[in-house]
Amino acid sequence: MNLKTSITIVASLFVSVYGQCQQRSKKINAPQKLAYTITPVNIKNVKLTDEFWLPIIKKVQEKTIEYAIHKCEEEGRLDNFLIAGKQKEGSVKGQMPFDDTDVYKIIEGASNTLISEPNPKLEKLLDSLISIVKIGQEKDGYLTTWRTINPAKPPCTWVPVIEGKRWESLQISHELYNSGHMIEASVVHFEATGKRNFLDIAIKNADLLVRTFGDGANQVHGVPGHQIVETGLVNLYRITKNKAYLDLAKYFLDNRGNPKNHKLYGAYSQDDIPVVQQKEAVGHAVRAVYMYSGMTDIAALENNTNYYNAVNNLWKNVVTKKMYITGGIGSRPDGEAFGEDYELPNLTGYNETCAAIGNVYWNHRLHNISGNSDYFDVIERSLYNGLISGLSLDGKKFFYPNALESDGVYKFNRGACTRQSWFDCSCCPTNLIRFIPSIPGLIYSTKKDNLYVNLYASNTAKIALENTNFEISQKTNYPWDGKVSISVSPKKETQFILKLRFPSWARNQVLSGDLYSYKTVSAAKTTLSINGKSTAFKVDNGYITIKRKWKKGDKIILNFPMEVKEVVTNEKVAGNKGKVSLEYGPIVYAIEEIDNPTAFDKITIRGNDTFEVAKEPTLLEGVNTIKTKNFKAIPYYSWSNRGVGKMKVWINYEK
Repeated sequence: MNLKTSITIVASLFVSVYGQCQQRSKKINAPQKLAYTITPVNIKNVKLTDEFWLPIIKKVQEKTIEYAIHKCEEEGRLDNFLIAGKQKEGSVKGQMPFDDTDVYKIIEGASNTLISEPNPKLEKLLDSLISIVKIGQEKDGYLTTWRTINPAKPPCTWVPVIEGKRWESLQISHELYNSGHMIEASVVHFEATGKRNFLDIAIKNADLLVRTFGDGANQVHGVPGHQIVETGLVNLYRITKNKAYLDLAKYFLDNRGNPKNHKLYGAYSQDDIPVVQQKEAVGHAVRAVYMYSGMTDIAALENNTNYYNAVNNLWKNVVTKKMYITGGIGSRPDGEAFGEDYELPNLTGYNETCAAIGNVYWNHRLHNISGNSDYFDVIERSLYNGLISGLSLDGKKFFYPNALESDGVYKFNRGACTRQSWFDCSCCPTNLIRFIPSIPGLIYSTKKDNLYVNLYASNTAKIALENTNFEISQKTNYPWDGKVSISVSPKKETQFILKLRFPSWARNQVLSGDLYSYKTVSAAKTTLSINGKSTAFKVDNGYITIKRKWKKGDKIILNFPMEVKEVVTNEKVAGNKGKVSLEYGPIVYAIEEIDNPTAFDKITIRGNDTFEVAKEPTLLEGVNTIKTKNFKAIPYYSWSNRGVGKMKVWINYEK
C-alpha cells in the first residue's frame, strides 16, 4: 500500500463497504472455553432478524462507524500513527493521551460486524486501518503515539513529564489503557478474520509489557491508572495460551492498593486498598467495572475464591445501593465516579455511557460462572435503557453522561443540554461502536446439555451442545410485547435442557435487593405452552427450566404479561421521595417537554390514574407510549432526539 494514500483509501472504502456480502473462506478461530462453565454462543451462529435490535446494530454498522472514521481523520487520530512512524511530519494532534483507542474501538466494532456477516470490502477497510496503526508502533513493540511523537509534550496539561520517560506517569498517562484497548480489538479482529496482522502488533506490545512490568530489579513496579489492559491480556492469553499474559494481568490486579509496589493513586482509581479487600464500588465508574471484569476473569480462570468473593461483594453494593433505574452507574460528574450509597441524583446524575457498557461486560462474565439470571436482569435493564440512550436515532449524536432529568438549561452533556455530534474525549461514541455489533452474542449461552436463552429477540441460531446440534429460532415483538415464540429443530429426537430467562420485571422484582420495588404487585401470570399444550414450569436461578426429548418442529409459546408498572425507590434515596417512575416490560419511561408543553413541572401521577399504552409507528422510529389524561411518556432511551427541552424519569406522585 502507498502510505501517503492510506487515509484516503480508508475513507473511500467505506462508501461501498456494505455493497456486497459473500461467504468467507477463512475459518474463524472460536474462543476457548477455559474455566468459565458457561459459554456464550458466538455471534457468527446467531442470525438476528429482530425489529428492535437489528435496526440499531445496522445503524452503527452503516452510519456510526463511517461517521467516526471521518471524525478520527478530521481530528488527527489516524495522522498520529503516521507521524509517530515518521511517514508524515507534524506534532501530536488531538487533546487526549488515549486518542489512539478510538481507532482500536472502531476496528473492534467493525470486526464484530465481520463475524456476524462476512464482507470483503469491510475486511479490506480494516486492513488499511491496521496498516496505519502498525506504522505508529516502535521497534520494541511500544505503542502510544503521543509519547512517540514528542515524549516531552503530551497532548494535555495533566500528564506531567520527567525527561519524557516511558511509564513515568502511569496514573494518568494512559499508556497501558492504550495497550488494553488495542489488544482487545486485535483479538476480536483475529476471531473475525483469522488474520494475524493486528494480532501480531498486539503480541509484540504485550511481550514488551511482560518484559517491562514485574517485581524484578530491572522492571517497572506499577499498575495502570485506567484499567482495561487486564482484560485485554486475559483475552490474548485465551487466544495464544501464553500464560505470561494471564500472569501479568493478575500482577496488575494483585498490586492495586499495594504501597510497596508503587505510590498509591487513591480511591478514584480503585488503588487505595487491595482489590480482594474492596467491598464498596468507589471512584471512576468506568475504571471500576473494567477492573471488576478483570477480577472476574482471574476468579474464573484460576479458581480464585478471594477474587470471586470480592467481585460478588462489589456487585451487591453496585446493584443494591448505587444503580439507577435505567441500569446506569456512576452518579457524580466530579470524577465520573460512584457516589456514596444511595447517592442517586437525577439532574446531575452522570451515568457515563462507557460505564453502562463496562457493566454489561462485567455482568456477562459473572453469568458465565454461575448461570444466575440476576446478572442478565442487570444486562437487560442497561441495554434497553441507559446504554442505547447514549446513541441518537440518526446514529451521529451522542450522550457521554445519561441524566435522568433535564431542565433544558443545565449543560450536563459536556457543555450541552442535548446530544452532541462528538466530544474532545470521544471514548463513548467509539465504545458504542465497539459494543453494539456484539449484542447478538449475549442472547444464548451453553453448558453441557443446557441451552440458556438469556434475551428475547427475533433470530435464528445454530446451537452446539455436548451431545447434539440443532437450530433454534425466536419470533417476538419484544420489548413492546411479552409474547415469545420459540421453535426448536434438532436433527433427531434428543434430550437436552432448555433454560428460558424469567425476567425480573415479570417476577414482580425490579432488581436484586431493595433499592427499587413496584408500588403494586401484579397478579398477571406468565404462561408457557409446548406444541399448543399449556405446561406448568419450574424456575431455577431465574430460568424457566424444561428438560425433555426435543424433536424437530417443537414450538414453545412464552407469554410475559406486560402492564404499566409504577416503581418506587428505597427511602434512603432522598431525591426520589414521593415520586414514581414508569416501566412497561423492560423499558423505563420518561416524560419530555415536547410531548407535554403545558405546566411540565406540575405533572403528577395520581393513585387513580389509568394508563393507556399505544404503539406510535411514526414517533421516534416506532415506540410504545404511555398516556394518561395528564401526560404522555416515551421510552427513556429515545429522549432528546427532538431538540432541547425538559425531561423527567421520576414523577411526583399523589394518592
